[in-house]
Amino acid sequence: MPLFSIPLSGLNAQSNALSVIANNLANLNTNGYKDEQTSFRDLFYQTVGATGGGNPIQLGNGTQVETISANFNDGSLDNTGVPTDMAITGDGFFITQQDGVMQYTRAGNFTVSKSGELTTQDGQTVLGYPAVAGVVNTGAALGALQVGKGLTSPASATSSVQLNSNLDARTNVGDAPFNTPVTVYDSLGTPHVLGFQFTKTGANSWSYQITIPAADVGSAGPGPTVVAGPSPLVFDSNGNLTTPASNVTGITVTGLADGASDLKFDWSLYDSSGVLTITQMAASSTTASTNQNGCSSGTLQQFNVDSAGVLQGTFTNGKVTALGQVAVASFANEQGLQRSGANVYTPTLSSGAAVVGTPGSGGRGSITGGSVELSNVDVAKEFAKMIIAQRGYEANAKVVTTFDTISQDTIGLIR
Repeated sequence: MPLFSIPLSGLNAQSNALSVIANNLANLNTNGYKDEQTSFRDLFYQTVGATGGGNPIQLGNGTQVETISANFNDGSLDNTGVPTDMAITGDGFFITQQDGVMQYTRAGNFTVSKSGELTTQDGQTVLGYPAVAGVVNTGAALGALQVGKGLTSPASATSSVQLNSNLDARTNVGDAPFNTPVTVYDSLGTPHVLGFQFTKTGANSWSYQITIPAADVGSAGPGPTVVAGPSPLVFDSNGNLTTPASNVTGITVTGLADGASDLKFDWSLYDSSGVLTITQMAASSTTASTNQNGCSSGTLQQFNVDSAGVLQGTFTNGKVTALGQVAVASFANEQGLQRSGANVYTPTLSSGAAVVGTPGSGGRGSITGGSVELSNVDVAKEFAKMIIAQRGYEANAKVVTTFDTISQDTIGLIR
């Protein structure tokens, strides 16, 4: 009698293959979804004899699903422009945590929770290396990444001031001084407008003094309070500064009315390339620009992520500071990961433990900000596999009907 278990095993295997194909097509638009494919293997064989030459005569007993493996090749990127969206190009998975359980995902369509943390759409916390005072320590423990609008940047007191100025060599002694205002910040973030005043004293000679409004230092005087100078500025015949020969250091403003610490700063007379920033030429006295390194406190305005996964925040006070760095996990055997639904994977003994690091290191992929990774399902290939699986199912179904006919004929012989 024919063995119905053989074609039935084929029907079951092909049915599973069709289910895998259907699942691939159903997840065609699922972010970060990885295409699956089914492989079969034959079952055990029954030896029913041997040939005259000693070769075994074996009867097969059908087929079964050997494995359903994932294709972890990258999907194409969709540039969304949303700052919380991220995509991994190359190996690796984002690390998420919920209720103390770590899981892993390729879907980077993240959002921000009400507490300001970067999370998945399901509320799982995205883990990384949080920054402390703008510095990321990748040796620290993983933690939540704060990117909420309520994040603040502390005030920073001015410690350096620079003026890009020219003093008119045609100015006569006794002419009105040339004044340039410069806004600086104290330790509390309060702005103060300093006055830089330049007075011609002779050929190629000037004097300067720096003042602050009397009210800023609690003074009752009628005019501004002098905090530096008068001191000489001497130029050579080419208009280059010779005195002072270096930066003016140790300028101090004491007794600030708002209770801030004493303001101590340097006046940089040279730029980073060593070029003088103050000259004396036969052109109008003017200040092209002023620079200082202090700021008031500010709140997070926006952020973006670079290829190394570093979140750079831009604050309303103009500061650009690292907020943290996204962590990426890799596995010795990605095929050993278990799919848990909701775009997440969990490790198994077969996959090995997660090896966590920064994007772009240790063979891990890089990050593309403002983009999400799409599914890597190829519709044309899935349709081709579906036709093959359909033909296999139909062929096994035909074998069942044929076996049924043979069985009925055999029973009829007895009658």
